[in-house]
Amino acid sequence: MSDFDFLYDHSEETTTRFVCFIGGESMHRFDLAIMTTTRYYGKKLVIDLQTGRSAVMGPDDLAEEGYLEYAYKISEEEAQELNAFLSQVIGSIHFTDI
Repeated sequence: MSDFDFLYDHSEETTTRFVCFIGGESMHRFDLAIMTTTRYYGKKLVIDLQTGRSAVMGPDDLAEEGYLEYAYKISEEEAQELNAFLSQVIGSIHFTDI
């Protein structure tokens, strides 16, 4: 059969929101796919479609200083604009794995 040792192999229906916007001050274009799933303890998977970088994100991550700059390799100004948008979208965490 296979020589792989799977840690998990799970399929599920997800909801994905595709959004594109331009930052007000930085004029940076954000092309995002925001995936809602029952995994990741209620956090969302946010994918930057331009670079392919992704992060599993909840409100606690948005509050972490430097998190967006590190995850998406963007400037502090761009991160502030992204944070302003994601703060409206991410919402609270709902533990679905319990």
